[in-house]
Amino acid sequence: MSNLCDICGKGSMTGNKVSHSNIKTKRVTRPNLQKVKAVVEGKPVRLRVCTRCIRAGRVDKRISK
Repeated sequence: MSNLCDICGKGSMTGNKVSHSNIKTKRVTRPNLQKVKAVVEGKPVRLRVCTRCIRAGRVDKRISK
């Protein structure tokens, strides 16, 4: 399962963890993904969405019954 937001496509970033003695080791920063039920094209769908998209209102979470 990939770490990608279904709305904006935000994914994992790689970089270096730098110690006090300046030794560099690889590290991975992953986005904060949440499973959300949302309405897409009038149908309820389960999406993996980053919290930035949820806070920005890019996800319609209103599911009518």
